[in-house]
Formats: sequence, structure tokens, C-alpha cells
Amino acid sequence: MDVKFPTMTATIAMTERSYYQTAEEIGVEMELVKAAQKDPHSFGPLYNAYYKRIVAYVYHRMESKEEAFEITAQVFYKALSNIAGYKNKGVPFSAWLFRIASNELNAAFRKNKRSRIVSLDEEGLAELKTEIETATSAQDEALFKAMEQLDADEMELIDMRFFEQRSFKEIAEILEMGESACKMRTYRILDKLKTKLKHL
Repeated sequence: MDVKFPTMTATIAMTERSYYQTAEEIGVEMELVKAAQKDPHSFGPLYNAYYKRIVAYVYHRMESKEEAFEITAQVFYKALSNIAGYKNKGVPFSAWLFRIASNELNAAFRKNKRSRIVSLDEEGLAELKTEIETATSAQDEALFKAMEQLDADEMELIDMRFFEQRSFKEIAEILEMGESACKMRTYRILDKLKTKLKHL
């Protein structure tokens, strides 16, 4: 795992930090999903709505534009192939797409024996430091060292929660785990970071 600050206009658009949708917005989106389930030619609006965000999600983790576009194409191919079986669980449709993207990324990392990239931004870093009660920039280097000692799946959760600003509900959906279990795991990882910081 490599920890770094973003270089390319951060990740196509780390301007989109909020993934929250209201129940009404999810309802409208589900109408698009139902249309695509009846007729694959109606998948276009969903593709257009989420293409850039999936590319950003993938690029954020590997920093290869070419590979990001290839994996994103595979994500949407699989989504279209399996949309008939999609079921609404009360979270944005994007959570399902991000889960497919996460699986595709993990497969690519295993195949190529590469480490994932973690792009840090100042706002997310500030929130993480608040959670683990690390206030000064002088401690940033120690925090980075502590984060490098996390397992890949632990860093993935921290990344999604603090640097992508996802809700626990959406993270749980992407990682296919219960929301309560997701929260508990996050707090355990934060405690692990605190412990590691004490010894650095």
C-alpha cells in the first residue's frame, strides 16, 4: 500500500465528496433501474450518471488512467449483465456499482501483484486526525507511518469513510457487511492507529 497526496487534479474530481442521497432521490433512481431491468437499452442514464464517479474511484486506488478506464468498462459491463438481479436495499444504486468496482480492483491487484494507492486530501486528513486526537501537522509523518502498517482492507475502510466521505450504510453495502459491524470495525481500526501512534 502506498500513501500519497493526490497529484492529478486529485482524482478526476475529488470535488464530489458527498455520496449521500435522499429517499426521494433513491426512489427516482430506482425508476431508472427498473427501466434498465426491463430494457438494457435504458441503462444509458445510469451509465451517464455514474461513469465519472466510478472512474474516479478506480483511479483513486491505482493511479493508472489506462487501467482505470479498462476496469471501469468492465464494471459497467458486469453491471449491465447482472442488473436484472439487482435489488434495492435503501442505499444509492452507486453502492452496488462501487462494490463491483471494488471486486474488480481486488482481482486486478491480485493478478498483477500490486499495492493499491491511497490518495489523501487535507479535509479528510483533518477529520481523521480529529477522530484519533492528533492535532498538529508535526504528527502527520507519524500518522502516515501508522497508516502504512494497516492491512489493505483496513485502509480501504478508512479511505472510504474519511477521504471519500461515505456513510457507514454505503460502506457496509459496498463491502457486503452489516452497518453495525462496519462501524465497530472502523472504531477498532481507529483504536489500532492510536496505539501505533503511541509507539512511533
